[in-house]
Amino acid sequence: MDEIRIRGARTHNLKNISLDLPRNKLVVITGLSGSGKSSLAFDTLYAEGQRRYVESLSAYARQFLQLMEKPDVDVIEGLSPAIAIEQKATSHNPRSTVGTVTEINDYMRLLWARAGTPYCPDHPEHALVAQSVGQMVDAVLARPEGSKLMILSPVVANRKGEHADVFESFRAQGFVRFRITPTGGKPTVYEVDELPELKKNERHSIDVVVDRLKVSAESKQRLAESFETALRHGEGRALALDMESGAEQVFSNRFACPICSHALGELEPRIFSFNSPLGACQRCDGLGHIDWFDPQRIVAHPSLSLASGAIKGWDRRNQFYFQMLQGLAGHFGFDIDTPWEELPSHVREAVLMGTGETEVEFQYLNERGKTVKKSHPFEGVANNLERRWRETDSSAVREELSKFVVVRCCPDCEGSRLKREARFVRVGEGAQSRRIYEVNAMSLGQAQAWFDELKLSGAKGEIADKIAREIRARLGFLNNVGLNYLSLDRSADTLSGGEAQRIRLASQIGSGLTGVMYVLDEPSIGLHQRDNDRLIGTLKHLRDLGNSVLVVEHDEDAIRAADWVVDMGPAAGEHGGQVMAAGTPDVVAAAVESPTGAYLSGRRAIAVPRARTAPKTDDDGQPLQLVIRGASGNSLRDVTAAIPVGLLTCVTGVSGSGKSTLVNDTLYTAAARHLYNASAEPSPCEAIEGLELFDKVINVDQSPIGRTPRSNPATYTGLFTPIRELFAEVPLARERGYDAGRFSFNIKGGRCENCQGDGMIKVEMHFLPDVYVPCDVCKGKRYNRETLEILYKGKTIAEVLDMTVDEAAAFFAPVPVVARKLQTLLDVGLGYLRLGQSATTLSGGEAQRVKLSQELSKRDTGRTLYILDEPTTGLHFADIELLLKVLHALRDHGNTVVVIEHNLDVIKTADWLIDMGPEGGSGGGQVVAVGTPEEVAACEASHTGRYLRPLLERGKAAR
Repeated sequence: MDEIRIRGARTHNLKNISLDLPRNKLVVITGLSGSGKSSLAFDTLYAEGQRRYVESLSAYARQFLQLMEKPDVDVIEGLSPAIAIEQKATSHNPRSTVGTVTEINDYMRLLWARAGTPYCPDHPEHALVAQSVGQMVDAVLARPEGSKLMILSPVVANRKGEHADVFESFRAQGFVRFRITPTGGKPTVYEVDELPELKKNERHSIDVVVDRLKVSAESKQRLAESFETALRHGEGRALALDMESGAEQVFSNRFACPICSHALGELEPRIFSFNSPLGACQRCDGLGHIDWFDPQRIVAHPSLSLASGAIKGWDRRNQFYFQMLQGLAGHFGFDIDTPWEELPSHVREAVLMGTGETEVEFQYLNERGKTVKKSHPFEGVANNLERRWRETDSSAVREELSKFVVVRCCPDCEGSRLKREARFVRVGEGAQSRRIYEVNAMSLGQAQAWFDELKLSGAKGEIADKIAREIRARLGFLNNVGLNYLSLDRSADTLSGGEAQRIRLASQIGSGLTGVMYVLDEPSIGLHQRDNDRLIGTLKHLRDLGNSVLVVEHDEDAIRAADWVVDMGPAAGEHGGQVMAAGTPDVVAAAVESPTGAYLSGRRAIAVPRARTAPKTDDDGQPLQLVIRGASGNSLRDVTAAIPVGLLTCVTGVSGSGKSTLVNDTLYTAAARHLYNASAEPSPCEAIEGLELFDKVINVDQSPIGRTPRSNPATYTGLFTPIRELFAEVPLARERGYDAGRFSFNIKGGRCENCQGDGMIKVEMHFLPDVYVPCDVCKGKRYNRETLEILYKGKTIAEVLDMTVDEAAAFFAPVPVVARKLQTLLDVGLGYLRLGQSATTLSGGEAQRVKLSQELSKRDTGRTLYILDEPTTGLHFADIELLLKVLHALRDHGNTVVVIEHNLDVIKTADWLIDMGPEGGSGGGQVVAVGTPEEVAACEASHTGRYLRPLLERGKAAR
């Protein structure tokens, strides 16, 4: 069968659609937000493909797998086993990294264990190489013929004592010469009858002279016997001393340092795993960072004295701790009423970090009110807090102490997560050799270049070749999907949805499966136009392996590159769920009824503004600016950027160029700290000027608006409160004494107690997926019968929650407080959402727009700084037009809007651009171009400018 046949699909808002899709092709499903794309791709095709495969397994196997709900569809034929690659974050486990998720770490651990050379941690220039006697003899015979050598056996290493017993023991065995080296002195060889008397308290090293000979081919057997004797007495070590030059060569038949005898067992992969007790750094447990009590946070008010409250909880009001500080003041001779910042540094050090071994006399009042004197070391405020943090089981105590905690790089492993032994194993030869954590810290692009150049000789080369080939292939797939700026040690919980999805995509290509149906959700999210070609090439490669690739996508390049396009519409929610056009990209572009076709063909377009908005100016006519100076967080390289006040500014650049670090980690965090005294630490920068021009900062990100099914757009936007108050004002409600709380499904009173206001009851099925069935008491309405008897304009509270935003806007039009909030949801294109729709069912883009509408509904002062991170995620061309109207309205009210964005339609309509780059990761972190879109488009060095240029020219031609 060459096609996937769908007949009568009714999942969610799908309108009984029938559709044929070609198999083993790249199929793009597009359409407006909420038009039914995900319902078709994920909830129908993927759900059925995965369900059929899992049902073919035994009942025993099925209990360990999550079985998906059967979609509401009459017939689906031609399905393959399905794999979904969604935008969900890969993992929230701090131990999960890019390397562990892609399994590259597993191959690297094997490579370092099988082809690595261990070195001594204390003498990093010495390899811990076990040599056979034959190798030692060959090394000596490689010297010039006739060289005079002395073979020695080290028997005492830098130890105190007279060592008479050592000399006597070896004299009895027939040895007649010893070399004695006092610590810091010159080595001297003594005959056994001329041995000096060694002082008991001085350190010496003693070597037994085993043999003296000239290098020649005939001395091979003699050398072998001498080395065997030296190794036997020297615990596996032997020395070869050139008697003329004094040069010394150290040999060992163990994995041990020839100088300090530091030994290492056989290398195995677990030694290089930070998730194994064998390899993890013991200080940080393999996390690479520790919780550290920051002195700056502990001393909240440095201008005050200790007595007045420089350190909260240690002032006069807390008698126990204050008595300790008084004892410390007496010991060090400082005045406890002196401001903290004026105290000597050694006093401040003692207060925070303690007195170590030094005892201090303290005076305490006992229970009877008598003064008792005790002497003991002072623990230190920071150490006291850290101990309490470590020992407590109380969440309240930990929450209180967390105010003083910052995450700091582990001082023992320096962030590498590994034990000392694992950090000193190298792979490679000469200057090319690297430790495993050094390669982990490289960007994926740099790591691939290193593995491409990796050459090992001999047996190690043969072993390494197979392993390195696997690593190179996996790195190649990751770089091809535009992730070359990530490093292998990057924590998985810091990845964006798009990055996590592309990592999973690369892993799937690495698996080499064929005959599978892959379903992807907007893989181009967070990807710059420059990297789109490589992503599309990867999708085509997946198709060419013999797979069906279904992609939910809005990106114009992806749509045009598809073999087949399905356009859903005509609108969102209840008004969507129909196939508007299906066929090749050209067929869809020509379809008159297709909203996507209208944009592809140029019949509709997002217009370029005729004139750019001018920035706000001060009294002297100078433009007002928000200036970030000397930003150096993550990959930023001393960046200074000026953001015009009162404009829509877009921060652009390739993935990993430093946009999020500059805007989210530096600007937003610093602004939140300045305006709200937030505790989050901003990324390092010299200064941020102009924050006094704002009275609010709002970060509208894509994190979920609620993690429970009880959260919904009505509760999040504050819409539900005035609606409940309206119901409480109904005459029957007042007569019964109902208040607004009666109409909440989160508290007892008005809700149905059988389902506790959920409307659904979970039924656990052992070999099948858990089934949610409507509550048989309230019939899914969430409220009890008495509450549902209260009607507002003929509707119950349950019926109001089941309305779409469009329906509610008409219903509540005469109620200004409700109508205003509903209008903001309409303004951001969410008219299709139901008021009571569970927040967990919203996409990232929908959640972001709900947040945006909530901010829009507030009265703005015209002095707000809005920060948005890729607000076009999940948006169709038509939705982007709506979003731009909202952003322009915010700007027109005098607010400053800063948007991180890759979408060229948003970039071309911005007033000001800051383009970061030139590349991602270590190749980025600089401002490449700044100015209006026209000015950035003229910049040859700007990747963004190159793609923006034709768009602006097309816009001018259309005027």
